[in-house]
Amino acid sequence: MSRLAIVKVKLDVQVNSYVVSCAATKEAVVIDPGMPADKIVEQAAGLTIRHILATHGHPGHVGGKDDVKAVTGGETGIHAADAKQFLRSADRYLIDGDELEFGEFKVQVLHTPGHTPGSVCFVIANHAFVGDTILAGGIGRQMPETDLRRQMMSIGTKLLRLPPATALYPGHGPATSLERELAQNPIFRGAGARA
Repeated sequence: MSRLAIVKVKLDVQVNSYVVSCAATKEAVVIDPGMPADKIVEQAAGLTIRHILATHGHPGHVGGKDDVKAVTGGETGIHAADAKQFLRSADRYLIDGDELEFGEFKVQVLHTPGHTPGSVCFVIANHAFVGDTILAGGIGRQMPETDLRRQMMSIGTKLLRLPPATALYPGHGPATSLERELAQNPIFRGAGARA
């Protein structure tokens, strides 16, 4: 199996964007194309961008998608519920269970509503790009469209089914792992025994 390369790009409003590439084929995906887009394009130099994906529709996570697409030609993707909520367009409207290929890898789409109606997480091998569904030590900040109960259900029914060693790459702050969050994140008090 080929090696996966993950580059975190720090954007405006403390948003993490990720350029995830297959070392063998140099094909890649961009996750959370915020602004400034040129920082993402710089990190993607020499790669063939197949997909430009948003974990949710907040401006910090999608503001640069059209600029990144203009330079790289990648196909844009967002969940239909957030496209509708935030009036965003995309080449592809993602649904739970979609699989998108790049190089020798697949991106598995998990619909994890709560932070926004169309929040999604992207699983590539043993790595999960979780947007604002879960952060190291907490969850994404509550916005008017946040449904906390649904967010906790999404975490419980989707993310807790992943292997504990799964690395988590959130939309803000440092990377972490499911194991570490189960042990230390206050939202999981008592959940570790059930998971």
